[in-house]
Amino acid sequence: METFIAEIHDLSKTCSCQNEHNEIPIESIVVKSGALNKVAHYLTKKSFKYPKIVADDKTMKAAGEKLAELLEAEGIKVTSCQITPDENGDVVADEKALVQVLLETGKTSDVMIAVGSGTIHDITRFCSATLNIPFISVPTAPSVDGFTSLGAPLIVRGEKKTFQMTSPIAVFADIDVLKNAPKEMIAAGVGDVIAKYTSLADWKFERYAANAPFCELSAELTQLTLDECVNNIDKIASADEEGITILIESLIKSGIAMLVFGQSHPASGGEHHLSHYWEMDLLKNNRPQVLHGAKVGVTTILLSSIYKTKFLAELENILDNPAIQEKHEQLLVNIRENKDQIKQIIQAIPDPADTRKLMESLGGPVTPEELGISDSLVQESLKHAHNLRDRYTVLKFLNEVLQTEYDTVAKV
Repeated sequence: METFIAEIHDLSKTCSCQNEHNEIPIESIVVKSGALNKVAHYLTKKSFKYPKIVADDKTMKAAGEKLAELLEAEGIKVTSCQITPDENGDVVADEKALVQVLLETGKTSDVMIAVGSGTIHDITRFCSATLNIPFISVPTAPSVDGFTSLGAPLIVRGEKKTFQMTSPIAVFADIDVLKNAPKEMIAAGVGDVIAKYTSLADWKFERYAANAPFCELSAELTQLTLDECVNNIDKIASADEEGITILIESLIKSGIAMLVFGQSHPASGGEHHLSHYWEMDLLKNNRPQVLHGAKVGVTTILLSSIYKTKFLAELENILDNPAIQEKHEQLLVNIRENKDQIKQIIQAIPDPADTRKLMESLGGPVTPEELGISDSLVQESLKHAHNLRDRYTVLKFLNEVLQTEYDTVAKV
């Protein structure tokens, strides 16, 4: 995928969006069977002598132990930090985990290796930047699109906050490892990809309604990865080498789209805000966590229905409403000027019934109830989750301008 990175790097130089694009510091991306065997050579070439593997009990068994053996066989002095789970058995990217990794890594390690999926990478990304040493990504499940991004979503004092930190300098995605990931984590990976249906719609809406920064390159790259995944859903469902390769490459490319833009807008909109709200509630009530991709897959279906019904139904009515116009004059001017484009954006979101079928074909959840999320929490999150991030999503518009009542939409 080095050729892909070079192409994106060149395109970012000629992109007309006028945003300052980030350099892509990822030197190597290896996606193949046996990719773990390439890590020792890379470390030697980079003169790293004291790598620290960051993992948990499950991911150490999935890939960490084998990787440590391979490194030790090459004379590399590797140590590991296995993050302590909470009382529910979940590894959470919170203050306890961060302090544990920072203390156990200390000043002796010269590179960190994240062996795991989303949470392990979030923790490692933050600690790597804090200690000012690079990190390498070794995914153990194709479950999230954050492997190559800058953002580290963390739980700080019970609240979900994203910190822009650093991307890995290399990625070694071993298909032999990823093929053996639990089926629910593969479905979660697809859930994180289909979330782009609403995240891209939210970003484009924010562009037209609030004059927010926008990048055609990042948006097009995100759309291409979404299309590639959806068009090959049967292959992904089979969990064979080809299907898993398509999925993990889609997730890696989505992360690069975020990396180039410097923020998560291409891949994270209202559906992610709902997911974060649910996660915070589960933690507050000491309940087991739910896979991130499973949550955003469900919230994408939910918001697709809301956006395509409530928003489109009210769009014409609000533009000439005197009370709304007085309070949101510039916003309505922007929406009126770009009304046709905005309508096309929302209409282009696939029918939620089709997205449900797609997720069901993978055995993934499609309703909040399947995740153990109550109707009351859904209703609460629909009204308040938009406050978690400073972004002008369609969900924010529905709440702050239309003051929408969501009644039974949680049953969609």
